[in-house]
Order: sequence, then C-alpha cells, then structure tokens
Amino acid sequence: MLKYSSIIRSSPEIMGGTPVFAGTRVPVETLLDYLKAGESIDDFLDGFPTVTREQVIAFLEETGKQILGMVA
Repeated sequence: MLKYSSIIRSSPEIMGGTPVFAGTRVPVETLLDYLKAGESIDDFLDGFPTVTREQVIAFLEETGKQILGMVA
C-alpha cells in the first residue's frame, strides 16, 4: 500500500474523489501529464503554486519505491 497519507488525499468531497496533493485541489494526474509532455517540475510548480516541491519529490520518491518493490 502506498504511504501517501501526508502527500496525497482522496475524498468524495474534493474533486469527486480524484487523488490530489494534500491541502490542494490539484490532481496528481496533472503532474504526471506535465511530465509526460516533457515539462519540468518547475513548470508544474509555476502553474500550481499551492503544491510544494517537497510534495512532488515525496510523491515521485514513494512511487519509485513502490514500482521497484514490484519488480524485486
């Protein structure tokens, strides 16, 4: 199970349950869309100032750990 409780929230009252960065209404998928499009983390943070760099880095690190744990 992902350890995102302080990074990601999902609640029916916020964006219909879409996973968002904690304390914001910014969907995690938006970060992934930026990265897939070749944009940088800085570009994402400029567009969504309510998300912190620490949240983005923690999300990416935790996601990486989960993926590596699946293939180990």
